[in-house]
Amino acid sequence: MICQWCESDTARETSSKVYWELPDGTKVIEIQDTPTIHCLECGMTYQTDQTVKEIEDQLFLIDCSKLERSMTYETLMTAPRLLKRNYFDFSK
Repeated sequence: MICQWCESDTARETSSKVYWELPDGTKVIEIQDTPTIHCLECGMTYQTDQTVKEIEDQLFLIDCSKLERSMTYETLMTAPRLLKRNYFDFSK
């Protein structure tokens, strides 16, 4: 895997704890075991654009007032949605 930051081929898939601001800006939540990429060369740890989009879409589609301050990625992604999809995403 190639690192998006330094272009080294030492990047590896892993998981880590991340912090995310809710779409309405009311609070930040901790998301544990989030899929990440870690580069052994430059030390950067980051999420792919795909993972970022999945998290942001999910946070937009669920009732964020019911979220705990800390949860796993799996728990977040399986939370019941109020809408089937993000109808405000015009990037497609």
